[in-house]
Amino acid sequence: MTDLVTPYLGLLLKNPIVASSSPLTEKLDNVRRLEDAGVSAIVFHSLFEEQLEREGWRLHNDPARGAERYAESLDFLPDFEGGNHDPERYLEHIAAAKRTVSVPIIASLNGVTPGGWASFAKLIEEAGADALELNVYDLPVDPNVTGAQIEEGCVRLTRMVKAQVRLPVAIKLSPFFSSIPNMARRLDEAGADGLVLFNRFYQPDLDIEALEITPSLDLSHAHELRLRLRWLAILYGELEADLAATGGVHTAADAVKAIMAGANAAMMTSALLRHGIDHIRSVLSDMQTWMAEREYGSVEEMRGCLSRRCAARADAFERANYMKTLTAFSQNPPT
Repeated sequence: MTDLVTPYLGLLLKNPIVASSSPLTEKLDNVRRLEDAGVSAIVFHSLFEEQLEREGWRLHNDPARGAERYAESLDFLPDFEGGNHDPERYLEHIAAAKRTVSVPIIASLNGVTPGGWASFAKLIEEAGADALELNVYDLPVDPNVTGAQIEEGCVRLTRMVKAQVRLPVAIKLSPFFSSIPNMARRLDEAGADGLVLFNRFYQPDLDIEALEITPSLDLSHAHELRLRLRWLAILYGELEADLAATGGVHTAADAVKAIMAGANAAMMTSALLRHGIDHIRSVLSDMQTWMAEREYGSVEEMRGCLSRRCAARADAFERANYMKTLTAFSQNPPT
């Protein structure tokens, strides 16, 4: 039997397949089903900075800080009253899940400003979560805000959350930093225990008849994994922090690619929403079969074997890959 055990965020996971943050985790019954299907850890749906600020949580460190940046956005938030989107219910949901399943529960916070809302991380720890995923994405609309300011804000926020808890903290990153390796190193030095590559953004559409902005939700596709693979392969071996892939992991082959690029964990959501929670069983079975047929004894043997550090041509991950792709296309144009 192949050994699928993998370390992630100081936890020893039974396999690399993690259920990423999604509406699936809002119901305790789904949490049970995810464990039964074989996932090694479960990331809960996110609580948003705006929700916590709106709820008026008295969380020590200047709870109003950063609120001015979201004054108008509070009116656009959906009504989260009741259910597990309510902060108090979220904490209860963590505690209930910890009583129900044995796999690690990773809570999730979504925010960008280093305000008092970040102190909610301490309450998450007290509720029993095994780790925390901080989903960081700031869409700058003010031309006076520089990229350097955005980056420094992410680093400060990481330090602030790490100061609140003893929990391992993963930072879920955007792919839009001008230098991802530099940003990754700064977050690593700020204490991040893991980096999750990358968050996906649901871009609104325009209704040209009603003259309205309409929300749009598109599930990921396997081709989106390529961006993650590239940066996993470049970052592998350069950081103390663990790495995880999210976005485009749909099959056992996708998970194997992520691991070979350097990931400790491969996170799934869209495939589960498309095919159901039991899809995890097929992915794990196919992964074990694939590894056994190629005589891989463990996940550790595979990790990073196709990373930039191990590649015969490291420049294949850089500009040469761009040139090679265009050359191949011009030599074999579509008919």
